[in-house]
Amino acid sequence: MPTESRFDLPGTPVFDGRSSRRGFRMNKLFMSLRFAGNRERFLADEKAYCEEFGLAPEQQEAVLARDWQAMIDLGGSIFYVYKLAMMDGRSMQYLGGVFTGMTEEEFVAAMRAGGRTDG
Repeated sequence: MPTESRFDLPGTPVFDGRSSRRGFRMNKLFMSLRFAGNRERFLADEKAYCEEFGLAPEQQEAVLARDWQAMIDLGGSIFYVYKLAMMDGRSMQYLGGVFTGMTEEEFVAAMRAGGRTDG
């Protein structure tokens, strides 16, 4: 019987209670982007909007730089991070490519071919 845990998946971040608590403010910011007025406020002054939500400096830096992997590593839920990506005109396939080291086109082709085969 394998002794690996669900946390022993190299390259696979696990979104659990600990990461949820760590990313709470950042995820709350992302969820606020559901509303047009908030999207307008965010786009008008992204830094001020991040400060309004009390993001940690490294979270704010990740959001402003659109460092998608850092957002996940800092407690972002992919479902919430995607709300920001959509504002930038990015697809879920684009993010899939970012997280797997592929271009969006390579990621789509891999999924159409039956998924990744490197693990």
